[in-house]
Amino acid sequence: MSNILSATPFGSAEPLAPLRAKWGWIVALGVVYVVAGFIALGSVVAATVATVYVVGIMMIIAGVAEVISAFQVKSWGRFIFWLLLGALYVVAGFLAFDNPLLTAVWLTLFLGAALVASGLVRIYLGFNMRAGSPWVWVVISGLITLILGVIILAHWPVSSLWTLGIFLGVDLVFAGASWIGLGLGLRNVPAV
Repeated sequence: MSNILSATPFGSAEPLAPLRAKWGWIVALGVVYVVAGFIALGSVVAATVATVYVVGIMMIIAGVAEVISAFQVKSWGRFIFWLLLGALYVVAGFLAFDNPLLTAVWLTLFLGAALVASGLVRIYLGFNMRAGSPWVWVVISGLITLILGVIILAHWPVSSLWTLGIFLGVDLVFAGASWIGLGLGLRNVPAV
């Protein structure tokens, strides 16, 4: 209980009191996340396809928003640019639906490259931190990220069948565990 109280911005349970009555629903949400995560981990190819569909939907929504914003622009050059950008997003979104496994191949390639770049940057930043700072943890984090990216790229394009699905499953399990922990912690918050 003291951990939750000290984690609040003002050192009291008052901001969390309205959520106390909903602690059971928050735990239930966490359980749903954990179950969905284990289902995703049980069928990583299907989870990869589901991830691609979500990305496709987001691209279509973003494309429609870009097209709508194009009509807010005053100059023709910018209008055409925004309109083309929105159309490209919409087309890319529909292409993701048309061939989700090919889309997963390219998303996995970008993910692996991003992890390698992020790992290298963290390692560089860690070695350039001041003495006395937790530079070792930054370097270790960078090494783990770099190794994960190299593993994904070394097995690409085969890794595209399982990488996104595993990431989705692990993310759902950890998000669910955090919701469960929050809900159980809220149960002990005193009513105001």
